[in-house]
Amino acid sequence: MNIITKSKKHCEDANENYFRHMFVALKISFSLFRASLMAFVHSIIPAFFEKGASTKIINLYNYLNSKKRNNDEN
Repeated sequence: MNIITKSKKHCEDANENYFRHMFVALKISFSLFRASLMAFVHSIIPAFFEKGASTKIINLYNYLNSKKRNNDEN
C-alpha cells in the first residue's frame, strides 16, 4: 500500500478529512511539546509544574482513549 493510499485510509478510519486530521495532530503535538517543556523546567526547579506535565499527559491519554485513537498504532 503506498503512502497516499495509507494516509487516506488513516484519515477515513479517524472520520476526518485531511485538514481536520492535520489540525488534531498539530494540537496533540503542541500539547506534548508543552508537557515536555513543563517537565524540563520541573527537572531544574522542582517547585514549578509539580503536576503540570503528568496532568497534561493523562488528559491527552484520556482524549485519545475517548476517540479510540490509540489502538493498533505502529
